[in-house]
Amino acid sequence: MESNSIRQTAADLRDGKTTSREIVERALQASDRLDPLLGTYICRFDETALQAAEHADNELRSGTDRGPLHGIPLGIKDIISTDEGPTSAQSLVQDPSWGDQGDGPLLRRLRDAGAVIMGKTTTMEYAIGLPDFEKPFPIPRNPWNSERWTGGSSSGTANGVASGQFLGGLGTDTGGSVRLPAAYCGITGFKQTFGLVPKSGCIPLGLSYDHIGPMAISVWDCAAMLTVMAGDDPTDRTTVRKPSFDYVAGIDEHVEFGKVGVVTNRVLVEASSEPMMAVFDDAVSDLGAAGIDFMQFEVPHYEALHNGAFMALQAEAFSWHRHQLRDKWSEYGRPTRLTIAQGALISAGDLVKIERVRQIARKAVLDQMDELGVEMLLSPTTGYAATPFQGADRKATSLTAMHTPAWNSTGFPALSVPMGFDQDGLPCGLQIIGRPFKDDVVLRLGHLYQQLTDWHTRVPTEHASSLSED
Repeated sequence: MESNSIRQTAADLRDGKTTSREIVERALQASDRLDPLLGTYICRFDETALQAAEHADNELRSGTDRGPLHGIPLGIKDIISTDEGPTSAQSLVQDPSWGDQGDGPLLRRLRDAGAVIMGKTTTMEYAIGLPDFEKPFPIPRNPWNSERWTGGSSSGTANGVASGQFLGGLGTDTGGSVRLPAAYCGITGFKQTFGLVPKSGCIPLGLSYDHIGPMAISVWDCAAMLTVMAGDDPTDRTTVRKPSFDYVAGIDEHVEFGKVGVVTNRVLVEASSEPMMAVFDDAVSDLGAAGIDFMQFEVPHYEALHNGAFMALQAEAFSWHRHQLRDKWSEYGRPTRLTIAQGALISAGDLVKIERVRQIARKAVLDQMDELGVEMLLSPTTGYAATPFQGADRKATSLTAMHTPAWNSTGFPALSVPMGFDQDGLPCGLQIIGRPFKDDVVLRLGHLYQQLTDWHTRVPTEHASSLSED
């Protein structure tokens, strides 16, 4: 098992090989060295984290065991409210008092499970746009190459996990903002089925597309987090009432998977580099050798699902920001304000059409999966690996190179796991997409892949620390 994984660390805690306080102290020491280089944190909660670690240790000593997250350090994306505050959304516009609401349901669930909250991690301003060097905030950098971006917008959570500053964390995903940085930084990230996890206490981007998802080293770790996170909440009308489910239980057991479709849409393939597709072909071959039955799959209305997600989230973002844009235009970063302002061009009629097409396309995808007997789909998470801050290939930075937004439109669960490296030694992500509320099946296939390969255990040698006991 991986030394910086939640799974291994939880086992070490229970075996008496380490304590939560020791883990947190090592995490703080790692951040002292790495945070200034990588731009992981907006705000650290060192004192309260140490107190929480002491409490976790005392509980374990007294026989109270809250599960795999007990005593585990986590980073929280800085658009999610916490008791410690603040919540800046990495913006000069954001009213600091918004964060006074304290923990939302997810933070309460994580704390009840014994997790230690380390601080608020960097993002793109309001979870949209691009790195902005003109604003007084840290620029999140990729631990595999600090001249490359982490991807957005759950940037600090991704590079914090990859560099060993904490063991897991929360990101948000409206068009790919968990999966894209997970792929860029060589970690695992999961966008669960829409409605499975409440979003209350999170600044919205596109409420009809937003998800809060777990990010960690491995699929097992994300499954452990999702077990705690999942469940409806009265404060979020988009949540769906489902029985509680343990996503870790049985994840190691051998199961028979049905057919898996390999996405072959031309727009996706043409928006992917040859090295990325070669790595993807190797990943498919690895799973095929393990007995997975593959077939080619052309996703119906793929472009409509992809483009509709961007249009709708811009319109929904404009609705939330319209008064602040009017009053504080220059205080927004240029990439953010220009992106959100385009939402003003999308009419109510446009949104109705987008929603109609979204439902038609969603049904068409499910109907085709039923007709062909396909249980899951595979694609690269992105068409290119992490892009440089300057001089990036336009193809690599185009929206078509993101292979994630279609699954925000459908609301289907979608997982990104490391699948190898490109010609520049940068991580590549494999995306596994499942049927709605078949999150456990997606996680099982991702976990199987991680038993066959060791890509998720690789660490960036220059910018990484171990939280395990040496």
